[in-house]
Amino acid sequence: MRLKSFSAKTMKDAMKQVRDTLGEDAIIVATREEKGGPSRGGSVSVTAAIDPGYNDEHDYNEDFGAMPDRFSDALDDDVNFETHGRQSPSASGEWLQYDDESENTGISEEITDALLRHGVTEDVMDHVLSCATVVGLESAGIALMAAIEHLFQFKPLPTKGYSKAMMMVGTPGAGKTLAVAKMAARGAMNGMRIGVVSTDTVRAGGIEQLRNFTDLLRIDLKTAESPKELQHALNDLSGVDQVLIDTAGLNPFSKDDVRSLARMIGVGGIEPYAVMPAGVDAEESAEMARVFSTIGVESMIATRLDMARRVGGVISAAHQGGLAFADASNTPKVADGLIGMTPKSLAKLLMPNAFRDMGTESLRKAGRA
Repeated sequence: MRLKSFSAKTMKDAMKQVRDTLGEDAIIVATREEKGGPSRGGSVSVTAAIDPGYNDEHDYNEDFGAMPDRFSDALDDDVNFETHGRQSPSASGEWLQYDDESENTGISEEITDALLRHGVTEDVMDHVLSCATVVGLESAGIALMAAIEHLFQFKPLPTKGYSKAMMMVGTPGAGKTLAVAKMAARGAMNGMRIGVVSTDTVRAGGIEQLRNFTDLLRIDLKTAESPKELQHALNDLSGVDQVLIDTAGLNPFSKDDVRSLARMIGVGGIEPYAVMPAGVDAEESAEMARVFSTIGVESMIATRLDMARRVGGVISAAHQGGLAFADASNTPKVADGLIGMTPKSLAKLLMPNAFRDMGTESLRKAGRA
């Protein structure tokens, strides 16, 4: 089986795309709202599956492309994604009975155990399991990675000049200031002109903490207490390559806090990023992400990956808030910077053992070891 994702303004339009492209026999594997959903000016995404052997008026290769090559590249040649002689079901309807196959059942159990250990919410778990099972792959690790690739978006932080100011938003202690410091250090080491603004003018030591980093990097730190002051600061920094904005920690369940942040974002020319620490309750993280999405947040930076043993919170946040994974932080050291988030790296966080053994075991099964 192969998967294809569709995005539209409404669920009705998305379902029409599924029917027009894949026909009436397509199975809906997962759905999710993006950017707050249709009621908030966003959209919906639908992932559907179809029998690889179907012979309709649609061309299969055109619809799906070569999934094996795509994932093989993502794994940096650690494993091979070929079918290794597996036969595609030929009888209509036979391919729907994947739950009865012992191999897929074993894979589902492995993935379920991993998701439960990480405290992933039930709705996200259902979508991941449905997607991972439908792709019909032989390895739990690769099946999980395939599901993640289809269900989540990945948008790395820009490493070159960027026209929008990047604002870090989140709860107190989430790691916003450290994320700004890491991004500033990376930009400075890449020879870029970096501008940094802090709106965290109330918290004791908030400005001083960031100033320690900017002084070392010889970056002038500007402060702003209001949207008007923030606009002036951004105007002063119009000639730099990247502008980074640190904000005060907010209570996402406080209407006043959210309104104040929304006014700052509303200055214009700003792209906000939710800084989401790992190890937080998944339901809490999901609710926070939904709030952030209503004020224009479209991407998130996962932090504290080195300290947390459960990442279900950041996964639920991405799913419920429709947020793309940007970079992540797995160390308190500024010089070590941020790491990129990919379907492979996220799957490895969830199932490290599956990937630890994959290099030799998968090759052995393929007859290449």
